[in-house]
Amino acid sequence: MDAVQKFSPALGRVFLALIFILAGLGKIPAPAGSIGYMEAYGVPGILFWPSVIVEVGAGIALLVGYQARWAALALGLFSLLTAVIFHTDFADQMQLTAFLKNLAIAGGMLYVFAFGAGPFSVDNR
Repeated sequence: MDAVQKFSPALGRVFLALIFILAGLGKIPAPAGSIGYMEAYGVPGILFWPSVIVEVGAGIALLVGYQARWAALALGLFSLLTAVIFHTDFADQMQLTAFLKNLAIAGGMLYVFAFGAGPFSVDNR
């Protein structure tokens, strides 16, 4: 059990961080589609680049465990905001699933915020 407790936080951070890093990087080549999607929900398009910076920047910080508590808090809040803004059409099963996925991610981020990055992290050096 000691090995599990030693390696699990790092693996958990990798799993949590990947969704944000890949999503953020995936938006960069064609920003118009994401900006249009944001604006369709009343979110100003000017927030596109700050959202990419949060996703990629905080995602990388979480991945390596640098200021992991704050990165996790930022990404958890980001997940809650995107759930409430973009995924509240609960009549659509995909939107309900996306909403619940974002809540689950926010829950994982609360764990990182509460307990830190774990032994294999920049924060723990």
